[in-house]
Parts: sequence; C-alpha cells; structure tokens
Amino acid sequence: MKSQIDKIKKTIEPLRQEIINHKVYSAIKNIDDLKVFMQFHVYAVWDFMSLLKTLQSNLTCTSIPWFPKGDADSRYLINEIVVGEESDIDIDGVRKSHFELYLDAMKQCGADSSKIEVFIDELKNTGDFNSAFLSSETPKEAKEFVDFTFKIIGSRKDYLQSAIFTFGREDLIPDMFISIINEIHKNFPNEISIFKYYIERHIEVDGDYHSHLALQMTSNLCKDNEQFWQEVEESVINSLKHRIELWNGVYRILNERATTTDVTQKDYQYSRG
Repeated sequence: MKSQIDKIKKTIEPLRQEIINHKVYSAIKNIDDLKVFMQFHVYAVWDFMSLLKTLQSNLTCTSIPWFPKGDADSRYLINEIVVGEESDIDIDGVRKSHFELYLDAMKQCGADSSKIEVFIDELKNTGDFNSAFLSSETPKEAKEFVDFTFKIIGSRKDYLQSAIFTFGREDLIPDMFISIINEIHKNFPNEISIFKYYIERHIEVDGDYHSHLALQMTSNLCKDNEQFWQEVEESVINSLKHRIELWNGVYRILNERATTTDVTQKDYQYSRG
C-alpha cells in the first residue's frame, strides 16, 4: 500500500508544484489583496469541514442506538482529526472550529465575509446549493470548487472522500505565502494576527500530524483494491485542478484590481499635466 501512496504522490507532484508556485501568491502585496484571497479561500475552509464530517459519519457510528461500525483504526483516525478541526483553540485559547477561526480572521482584517455567511444561511434554510450560490453571489471558481467536493461527498465512496481530504488539502501552503503573511503582519499586527495564527495552526496540525493520520486512513480504506486506487488517483488529480482554478479566480480579481488602480493613477497624472 505504501507503493500506491508513493505512486499517487509522484503522479500529482506537478500539480502540487503548480499550486505551490501559483502566481496568485506574488500578486498578494498588501492587506487589501489578502482580503480578496480570504473571500475565495473561506469556501475551501468551509467545505473541508463538510468533507471531514462526511468521513466521520461514514466511518463511525453517529446514530442511536450505537453499534460498532467499520474498522476501529479508521474510527480512531477520523475522530482524532475531527477533534482538532472542529474544536481547536483560537488565539485566546477559546474552543472553535477552524472555519469559525477563519471567519474571525476575516472580520479582524476587514475582509468581506457577507458572501459566505449568506451562502451558509441560505443553505441552512433551504438545503438548495444553487439558491445559496445565487443569493450569495459566490464567485464562479469557488462555486465549482465546492461543487466538486460535494460531488465526491455524494459518491458515498469513503475511500474517495478520504483521498481528496488527504491529497487535495494537505501540505499546499508555500513558504512564499508564509513570508508574505509575516511581512503584512509587521505593518498590520492588529489586523491579521488571527489569520497569521490560523496559518500557523494549519501548518502545525493539518500539515503534519493530521496528514499522517489521513494517509493511514486512505490506505486502510483502499487496502489492495486496484480499482479503488485508480479511482483515487483520478479524483485527487481533479481535486488539485479545482484548487488551481480557485487560485486562478483569486488572481483574476487581483489582476483586475491592479489594472484598474494603474489606469486610475495614470489618469490622475495626466489630469495634472
């Protein structure tokens, strides 16, 4: 099974490098650019939680009366990850999910959280994704990212859910982005301290300990089933392509803003003669 994991890692490495070296990171030059990034990224943070809870539901008994369900090792692995993601501690030591922590970070720096909040409220009230996307004016790339995640959730294949959870989300924060956040934090310590903390927690928990647990969980679910591993590889590739498109969406907005600013400055200089 280790050979299957290694094979997938080798196959997806070009896509991982494309994400890690994406031009969006160099386009984030100030706190206003970071706000745009967060307004897209928050959708990935939210649907990650939905993927996580789907896995918990599929791999453990969450109904009453309780009965043993599935493999005890897989139960342990997913429950361990859920504890860290759904009830971590924030910068003040208060218990929160990583999604709630992210919303706090958005509000602290002044990023517009209205779209994701309208989306969640509408989805909670109607259960209708299309209505929620429309009423919240969710960006196209974020919509397609969430749609793909829920397509995998709807497949009812726990090994695919585990795979995109494992390979589609882990270890994708480049050093460049961390350096940018640290630089912005120097100038705006009171505006992005929560986001900086979120990134540090993500690296500490998700990118290390949880990633090892998730790899083991995927191996346990696929075992030596060749068809499962083939489906896993295809789904992981698609997952990473959707992440690239999400970052393309952020870059598109940042590029449009930069172009508009440049034109405005040139018009101002021209008007002054």
